[in-house]
Amino acid sequence: MAGEQSQTDQYGTAAADVPKGKKRFIPLENNPEVMSSLLHKLGLSPALQFHDVFSIDDADLLAFVPRPAYALLLVFPVSQTYEKSRYEEDLHKSDYEGSGEGEKVVWYKQTIGNACGLIGLLHGVSNGPARDHVQGDSELDKLIKKAVTLKPVARAELLEDTQALETAHQEAANLGDTTAPSATDEVDLHYVCFVKDREDGHLWEMDGRRKGPLDRGSLSAEDDVLSEAALKLGVRAFLKREEEAGGGELRFSLIVLAEGFD
Repeated sequence: MAGEQSQTDQYGTAAADVPKGKKRFIPLENNPEVMSSLLHKLGLSPALQFHDVFSIDDADLLAFVPRPAYALLLVFPVSQTYEKSRYEEDLHKSDYEGSGEGEKVVWYKQTIGNACGLIGLLHGVSNGPARDHVQGDSELDKLIKKAVTLKPVARAELLEDTQALETAHQEAANLGDTTAPSATDEVDLHYVCFVKDREDGHLWEMDGRRKGPLDRGSLSAEDDVLSEAALKLGVRAFLKREEEAGGGELRFSLIVLAEGFD
């Protein structure tokens, strides 16, 4: 999926919220095999893997995706319209300061350049049923357990300082079908993750560039993140906001975390 180049305005560029001088990673290719490889390397059970979602309107194509769907990653080109919408929604919100086992969702603030894909993956496996598939005492298990005890700024520092995370990301970034860009390149694609919390069954939009997790509404016990109810609250609402703000039809792609075919 090719997007238009990011534009600079009062809301900044696609990387505006990542502090200058901080660590930068090679961007991940939007590829289910790449994403699965990274998480398996860190300690996610091989029973789970990412799958392409080729359509959210064609029931026959949706039927090919294993269910239940545990996390949904939306990938899209950052536009001036999106940045304006994001800025306006966050303007009067306070910075999220949650931590501890009482959190409804575990949210990670992004401070590593070009790491929105990684942040999306961590949101997907740190929340909901996917968390039960993290292998005990693995690097991923230790990272999540430590992150839960920390507030967002300290969590972000934990991600910056975890060498196993950087190593796995570097290896995955070189697995894609296309030549990986440089870590210093500005990339206009962004990842947002949708998860369902286990306490109240709400759908959450998880984005490390926002001020915190965004509660998008309640789901029934039977609804997963790829159900029509979840799509209406999440992806479809996201696309509608972009279109109504004057951005036109947004080009996007979706990958979902679910059980493998094997």
